[in-house]
Amino acid sequence: MMASVHEILIAKSPADPMESRDRIRAVPGKGVAGDRYFAGIGTFSPSPHKPDFELTLIEQEQIDAFALVSGLAFTSRLARRNIVTVGVNLNELAGKRFKLGEVLVRGIRLCEPCQYLARITFPETLAGLVHKSGLRAEILTEGTIKLGDRIVELDG
Repeated sequence: MMASVHEILIAKSPADPMESRDRIRAVPGKGVAGDRYFAGIGTFSPSPHKPDFELTLIEQEQIDAFALVSGLAFTSRLARRNIVTVGVNLNELAGKRFKLGEVLVRGIRLCEPCQYLARITFPETLAGLVHKSGLRAEILTEGTIKLGDRIVELDG
């Protein structure tokens, strides 16, 4: 399976549900245009800005596996990440540069489940998604990320 962007999601504020998009604009030093973290109002928005809050990714395969094993109706929208991928091990991209379509990004660190996610979804996410809850990434070049874009590792 080709590594690709399976779904794109943003929320305008922490209280808003995640909304699907066909494409998003990625801006270095800011994040995803239209998203709560771009506006600096995300639940964990740091001040001053930190690059690991610009873009979050999660694997559809991990979402599906957690839902199957737990029996819970956990979905990509509940995970509250910007990019849902297929065909790629995101943990292996921590510390590496890769492209999402035309946009160059750098994986910074794993995006682990937290008390906030457990509170707004299911307590089981804390244990069930450890090391499976995605990747935080820094946006290195401005551009558009679209559904179906290939994900290409550059620092292999």
